[in-house]
Amino acid sequence: MSTGAMQSFGAMQSLWRAGRRPLLTQPFVAGEEYDDVVVGAGLTGLATALMLAEAGRRVVVLEAREIGSLATGNTTGKISLLQGSRLSTIRAHHSRRILQAYVDSNREGQEWLLDFCERAGVPVQRRTAYSYAQHPSAAADVEAEHRAAREAGLPVSLVEMADVPFPFAFGVALPDQAQFDAMDLLEALARQFMAAGGVIHTHVRVTGVRASSPARVLTTAGEVRGGDVVLATATPILDRGLYFAKTHGQRSYAIAMELPDAGPGDLPEGMYLSIGDSGHSRSVRTAPRNGRDLLVLGGNGHEVGRPGEESEARRVDDLREWGETYFPGARLTHAWSAQDYESHNLIPFVGALPRGRGRVFVATGYAKWGMTNAVAAGIRISSEIFGDRWSDRRHWHQVLGTRMTRPADLARGARAGAEVGVAAVSGWLGAEQEPTPVPQPAEGTGVVANSKGRPVGISTVGGTTCAVSAVCPHLSGVVHWKTAERSGDAPLHASRFAADGTRLEGPALSDLKRLPRRTRRKAR
Repeated sequence: MSTGAMQSFGAMQSLWRAGRRPLLTQPFVAGEEYDDVVVGAGLTGLATALMLAEAGRRVVVLEAREIGSLATGNTTGKISLLQGSRLSTIRAHHSRRILQAYVDSNREGQEWLLDFCERAGVPVQRRTAYSYAQHPSAAADVEAEHRAAREAGLPVSLVEMADVPFPFAFGVALPDQAQFDAMDLLEALARQFMAAGGVIHTHVRVTGVRASSPARVLTTAGEVRGGDVVLATATPILDRGLYFAKTHGQRSYAIAMELPDAGPGDLPEGMYLSIGDSGHSRSVRTAPRNGRDLLVLGGNGHEVGRPGEESEARRVDDLREWGETYFPGARLTHAWSAQDYESHNLIPFVGALPRGRGRVFVATGYAKWGMTNAVAAGIRISSEIFGDRWSDRRHWHQVLGTRMTRPADLARGARAGAEVGVAAVSGWLGAEQEPTPVPQPAEGTGVVANSKGRPVGISTVGGTTCAVSAVCPHLSGVVHWKTAERSGDAPLHASRFAADGTRLEGPALSDLKRLPRRTRRKAR
């Protein structure tokens, strides 16, 4: 599917979110005071909120869009302790003690999640997870992952062959992992939370937090107060702690395909994730839909706003072509992408926000493994809010909460900072190459141009052409247009904006400024 075909396919939407009606939530009432205010209605926010509400606390969840609009609603939905090459990567930079604590935290998150799914009736499919090499040259990566997983006590085994149609040279397997539809989970969490007395407000964006006693949470609809505030927003929306500089945003892509003529055994039984592929990884699983299994493929990740020579649309096309090659007759039904953040020291940041007076908590840096890490974050944050800070904390709380920053962590941060600097300069220089006025962009496309020395983003979506400032309000990076998702990405610290300038996610707190449109007629 060419870029033109991608445009005709329409707006990207995940298999899990397609056809969902927004869950009814309560109307916002300004001035209310709660025990806890949770910002964000993804898995971290709703799981944490439920843990607090079931302990008898009065809790509100504030969501800028709809439940599951961001990472959780756009995941591949794997609940696995075998996470590609994650364990060997952590072990290469940290001690065995930290690796063990990371695995223990994920195991506890997995157990809580699966227990909740069972009691709430959320369908889950048990599967063997595979981290595999597509080519023999990556066998060393598989062996390293096997060693790290064994060191952390996971019952993994090496696999030399697999009954799959795609390239599989060597793999490590972990049985009894799981997959599911993440939106089924979020809807169940939200209903259970509200049944426990919790309150959810959607389309209420938080614009600031003041760590007074009680804390004041400022929103687009008014102010609420809370004894504690949990920022479950993928990356913290407050710059205290400088987490935007301690993490980097990652974008990856996924598609769903149907195989009308597929019979028993034609689709893979396990959950597969290739490693050692230098940006061309392949995630493979199935998803039950209407009595049949769909094929779900993922991969082709990159730094947010910096796709390199391959456009985002081309990365989606590449997944589709791969699926058609190894699963003849497969037809694309859905395409989407997800954004997550990885910390430079490879371990999620979870706990009290610096200068938050012990009242503001954050969770970020899951590195695309949010299903287990998000719940682990909720367990840790709720434990701290309950007051079990050290005496009754789990061992992994203490280990992950007191780890030291190593020289390699600083080096990764320095490299990321240098890349941010290059992106900042190139964005401004690139905008200078295209003066306004410009031809009216075709449907689904956009351009960043120069208007009196300032970058301007001009795009056409849904028949409406908009002009906005292309300067991100968070540290002034120049936003890049993404045709595949019909949105703009800031390459500095991963903020994203809709075509009309509305903030979608990231550390930016405000929208891009709307501007008068000045375009030439559409080029012939």
